[in-house]
Parts: sequence; structure tokens; C-alpha cells
Amino acid sequence: MLASVFKKSRPINYVIIGVTLILFYFLYLLKDTAWTGDYLEILKKSGLLLLLAGSLFLVNFITHKNVLSKANTYAMFIFMVFLILFPTILVNQNIIISNFFLLLALRRLISLQSLITPKEKIFDASFWIFASAIFHFWSILYLVLVFISIIFHVSRDYRNWIIPFIAFFAVVSIYFMVMLMAGHNILHELQENIRISFDFTYFENIYQNIALAIFSSVAVFFCFPYTVSISSKPLNLQSSHKKILFSFLLGVGIYVLSADKNNSFLAFTFAPLAIMGANYLESQENTWVREIVISLIVIIALFLFIVQL
Repeated sequence: MLASVFKKSRPINYVIIGVTLILFYFLYLLKDTAWTGDYLEILKKSGLLLLLAGSLFLVNFITHKNVLSKANTYAMFIFMVFLILFPTILVNQNIIISNFFLLLALRRLISLQSLITPKEKIFDASFWIFASAIFHFWSILYLVLVFISIIFHVSRDYRNWIIPFIAFFAVVSIYFMVMLMAGHNILHELQENIRISFDFTYFENIYQNIALAIFSSVAVFFCFPYTVSISSKPLNLQSSHKKILFSFLLGVGIYVLSADKNNSFLAFTFAPLAIMGANYLESQENTWVREIVISLIVIIALFLFIVQL
């Protein structure tokens, strides 16, 4: 049933996904109603909801604009299910903002294959990655994807290799100016953010542990066939699919390196893994296989969400 509904890209699908996101967002937020009496907090929560909705539509835009899957809403739907599976993301404003900026960067890097205004795209992508690093430092790892994209498409022009450093100085200048105006201690802020930890014993309850185990299994289930299938994709699309794979691996790297870990840091892997999932579902000719896979993921995500309320 679910696979059949999201097999096509129809306006009703966007309505269903949007309404579902709003419902689960406020269900989780209402665990603590203290924020409902503060107008600034209400405004902030509403803004974060808009960023989450924007992230969903960016995933859909990247997928369709670059023909990374057929005309369906599987990627968008799977991304939303991952948000339900790890509801702590819904209240982690830094991760929501950082991931949104990385999606903006990914959009520009995937479109680099058209070779239209490559320098502007490299600058934009680098700028968004450095902006993302302000909110979660280790998202700066995505800069590797910028250089991979340059190698794939425009490596012969030496100026393209310099552009990311220009974007770096632009973001650093803005960041330092804002921090000085706000009276913050820049060195202290940097020391707090630039920390590495390999401590994975952060779980607050057993359900977070189960959610991570389920997600890891789903990641392997989607990632392995996707990796194998890249060589069979049309030649003009192979570089885009490789970038999706690299972005997933970089997202895993961000999670592994981050200090003060929690499951919300996995958000950086959601978009590429959702696109991989869409490709997997499309590759299944048997309708029942698609229905069983997507239904199982949804049922597990709903159960783990409910028990964490």
C-alpha cells in the first residue's frame, strides 16, 4: 500500500508527507510544554519546522532534478521516516540547521555535472559547507566532496581548486565579525566545537540503541546494492551517484568523529541513504517486496517513536 502510494510523484504525496512531519514534530515537542508560553521559543520551533520541511523538499529536488531516481517520492518519504526513527533530531537546532546547509551544498555539487557556471557552484557549495560547520564543526568533512566533484568535472582549471579557500575566508570573516560584535570568546568557542570523541556509549535508553541497530541494518541493506549498481547506471549519471555514495560515507565520518554523540548526528547520512533507498525500491520488480520493506521500516520507526514519547 505505502510503496504504491509513493511510487508516483503527485501533489497528494507532498501533502501526506508534510502533514505527517508536522504531526510527529509537535507530538515530540509536546513532551515538554514549557516552550509554549514563550513567543520567541514558539517562533524558533516554527522556524526549525520550516527548515525540516525545506530539507525534505531539497532531497526531493536533488533526486528529481538530477535524475537520481524515477519520478516518485520514495526518497522524500524515507527521509521523513528516518526523522521519526530518531526523534531527538527534531529538537536539535544545530543539527537541523547544519544539515540543511549541507543539502544546499549537495544540490550545487550534484548539478556541477552540467558544467554550467562551475565556479559559482563550487563557491556556493563551499560557502554552505563552511556555514554548516559553524553549527556543527565536523560537517566541514563535506569539503572533501567539493574536491571530489572538482576531480570528476573541472580539475584542469587550477582556479577551481582555489575557490573553496576563497569561500573559507568569506565565511570566517563573517563569523569572526558576528562573534566579536556579540562579545563571544572566539578561542573558547573553537575549543568547544573542535573536539573528537569515539565514545559510543551515549544512549539514554535501550530504544535509542535499538534504533541505531535498525538504522545500521537498513543502511547496509540499501548501500550495498546501490554501490554495486552504480556501474550499470547511464555514464552521464555515474558521477552523481558516486557523489551520493561519498556523501553518505562522509556523513558516517561526521557521526564517528563528533564529540558529545547522540543519534541526531546521523542526520547527515539521511539524504544520501534515502536516495539509495529509493533506488533499491525501484529496482524491485516484485510489488510485495517493496511493500514489505517500506512497511517494516515504517512500523519499526513508529514503534520506537511512540515508546520514546
